[in-house]
Amino acid sequence: MSQDKNSPRANLSARVWRDPVLWLAFGFGTGLAPKAPGTFGTLPGIALLALIGALAESHSARWVAGLVVVLGLAGIWLCGAASRRLGVHDHGGIVWDEIVGVLIPFVWLPITPVNLLLGFVCFRLFDVLKPWPIRWVDQRVQGGLGIMLDDILAGLFALGLMALLLRFIPH
Repeated sequence: MSQDKNSPRANLSARVWRDPVLWLAFGFGTGLAPKAPGTFGTLPGIALLALIGALAESHSARWVAGLVVVLGLAGIWLCGAASRRLGVHDHGGIVWDEIVGVLIPFVWLPITPVNLLLGFVCFRLFDVLKPWPIRWVDQRVQGGLGIMLDDILAGLFALGLMALLLRFIPH
């Protein structure tokens, strides 16, 4: 079944691929996934972590910490700009915040295949369920900061759960 080139979805896709701000905010296009864009949008972060783990080995925490700061600060502007261009606060396709959020546990935990899988699952769990105060921030903090902050909190919650699980799971 072909998609009508004039459909809202096709128009959004065309805008994302033409506009560098939207392309980045949509996680290099992963946020255009028709189902679970946040889950697909987390994958570039996991790929980035795997690359850092392979290249940086013992210094990976410094690289990840630097990336969280740089990409997080850039994300405040980027997500805010994308939101304004789309006329929608925190459009589901904006996934730069997921890319940054999934990096957070790896500032403190080693990058291993098991940890990458666990980090992905734990981060998505908190990003989807949004326990307090994540939901409160998501509903009340506006603009690029609000878009980024709930995923930063989800990353910190994921770190806590991962640290707890890794204490009791043999690895």
